[in-house]
Amino acid sequence: MRGATGTSFSLLALPVVLALSPGDAQAQTYPCKSVRFIVPAAPGGTTDIMARELAQKMGESLGVQFLVDNRAGAAGIIGTDLLVKSAPDGCTIIMGNIGPNAINASLYRKLPYDPIKDLAPVSQVISVTNVLAVHPSIPARNVKELVALAKSRPGELTFSSPGTGQSPHLSGELFKAMTGTNIVHIPYKGSFPAMMDLVGGQVSMMFDNLPTAIPHIRTGRIRALGVTSAKRTQLAPELPAIAETVPGYEWTGWYGLAAPAGTPREIVARLNAAQNDMLKNAATRERLAELGADAIGSTPPEYAEHIRRQIEKIRQTIKLAGIKLE
Repeated sequence: MRGATGTSFSLLALPVVLALSPGDAQAQTYPCKSVRFIVPAAPGGTTDIMARELAQKMGESLGVQFLVDNRAGAAGIIGTDLLVKSAPDGCTIIMGNIGPNAINASLYRKLPYDPIKDLAPVSQVISVTNVLAVHPSIPARNVKELVALAKSRPGELTFSSPGTGQSPHLSGELFKAMTGTNIVHIPYKGSFPAMMDLVGGQVSMMFDNLPTAIPHIRTGRIRALGVTSAKRTQLAPELPAIAETVPGYEWTGWYGLAAPAGTPREIVARLNAAQNDMLKNAATRERLAELGADAIGSTPPEYAEHIRRQIEKIRQTIKLAGIKLE
């Protein structure tokens, strides 16, 4: 068929030219009136605090309200499962972390989601270091002395954790594997009782989140020997990194944003830009530092690769520790 100008075209081609793909259509109408921001943890914890900081800043950037929805339980499985079953339209996102995004993939035989296939990574937001601390009765003033002490008393020293398979526990197991020491793990139901027994001298040591351990360190109730990050942290620059004594040792908790798999790349890109803009803000970075967090920021592919590498590292650590899959 010829038009008025004599140019040939096919009417059959018009739907191809004019129609928008579902992803394009969603991207053109984004952002939503409000964004449901799932937090797979209880209010008041690190995941929740970080998510609320993000919710306010990203909401301002995108001009919409971010509604925090705490869905705690089952080591983050409940909240993450809710996310992956949500519509992939950018109107529901999650503040994930090392637990539901990486540890669970190695710790549990069956999960209702696959952290590689069922998530659309947006960005790694922050990392939080753990600290190795001992009771003052332990005659070790640094990591080197602790390793020597543990080797001279195999099976006698103990370390507490918030629970089997959690990040503080695995940071301890990696330490044992890399130093060739036999230190007995004592799991608790939460960080508070694990720390209280360290303060009381019922256990020898603990790997705990640095922000929550600092008050006890400063009062002298426990003695910090080193942080688990690859380098020293701004929150406590006087503490050496364990890696300064045990080359290659590194274990940090991390947090990041994700949407359901299938979310259009354009929407993921807008969420990523809003999050990274927030991390460039000096006041935000200062607030995160006060919470013991190092701002990261990354592209979606970088975060996806980080998750894959972490799953492999954790799988090897769990195998070395002989932790039973559930």
